[in-house]
Amino acid sequence: MTRFDVALVGEVNLDLLLYGLPESLPPERELLATDMAMLVGGSPAITAHNMAKLGSKVGLITPRANDMPATFCMHELEQAGVDLSHSVSTPPFVRTGVTVLLQHETVRRSLTYPGGTASLGFDDIDLDYLRSARHFHLSSFFLQRGLIDDVPRLLALLKEAGLTTSLDTNDDPTGTWSGPIAETLKYVDILMPNEREAKALAREDEIEPAIQNLSELVPLLVVKRGSRGASVVHRGERIEQDAVGVSSVDAVGAGDSFNAGFLHGYVHGWPIERCLQIGNLAGAYSTTKVGGTAAFRDRKSMEGFFEAQAPGLFSQT
Repeated sequence: MTRFDVALVGEVNLDLLLYGLPESLPPERELLATDMAMLVGGSPAITAHNMAKLGSKVGLITPRANDMPATFCMHELEQAGVDLSHSVSTPPFVRTGVTVLLQHETVRRSLTYPGGTASLGFDDIDLDYLRSARHFHLSSFFLQRGLIDDVPRLLALLKEAGLTTSLDTNDDPTGTWSGPIAETLKYVDILMPNEREAKALAREDEIEPAIQNLSELVPLLVVKRGSRGASVVHRGERIEQDAVGVSSVDAVGAGDSFNAGFLHGYVHGWPIERCLQIGNLAGAYSTTKVGGTAAFRDRKSMEGFFEAQAPGLFSQT
C-alpha cells in the first residue's frame, strides 16, 4: 500500500544566515551584520518541507542528533507535515550539521559543519519504509559519505519495487566529482543539477555539451539555470521555460524549492511542461523570503502567489 508520494534520505541541518556583510572579510575584526535568520537547512530537508507544504505526502529518513538544533529543525519539518518516524539516532559525539551563510551584496559564502550527514549508512535505512512511497528523491549525493557507495544498490532495489527516482547531486565540496555517479545514473529517472553541477558531472566547460551528454544517460534531465529559468530534455525533446520575475531576498534553497515544485507535479501525474512551470514558480517564490523554507510556511500566502502567477495551477491536486 502506498503511504507516501515521495520518500527521501539525507540530512536535516540548521541554516544560520547573516545579511549585510561587507564583501571583504579582514581577519581579527568584528564585522557587523544588518540582519540574521535561523531556518531548517540541508537539501533533503528543504525539499521535503516544501513538497509537504505544496500538498504531497512526504517521508524522510534522516540522521538525528540529540541537541537543540535537531529539536528545532524536526519540529519545523513535522509542523509542515513531513513524517520523521524512521529517523536514525547519530553517535553521541556527533552534532546536528550547521551551515553559516554569509550574504554579501553580490556574492554568498557558505561554511558547513556536516554533522551527522556522513554517519547514515545503508544498514540504517528501512527499505520497506522507502518502498511505501511512489517516488524516491536523493540529494546531497557527495555529502552522504556513509551511503554514497551503496546508492546504486539502493536505487536498484527501489526501482525493482516500482518506484520512480530522482537525483540532485548538489555540490561536491572536494571538487573532484568522483564516486559511483555513472553507476548511480543507471537507476535515475530524473537528474536535477544546476548549470555548474551539470558541467562538472559531464566534465564539460560549456553547458550545451553538458546537457547533450547528460540527457543521453537519463530519461529526464532538468537543468536549473537561475535567472534564465530551466531546461528540460525528456526522451530527446527539449523544453525551455523562462524564470519567474520576483523581488528577491536571497536565493538560499531556491534549487531545492524548484525540485519540490517539479516533483510535486511529477508524482501527481502532471505533464512535464506543467511540472516545469510549478518548479520555476516554487523556486522563485522561495527567494521572496529568507532562506529555503520561510516562504512556504504561510500556506495562504503561498497559494495566493501561485494563483496570481498561474491561475488554477495550484488547485490541480
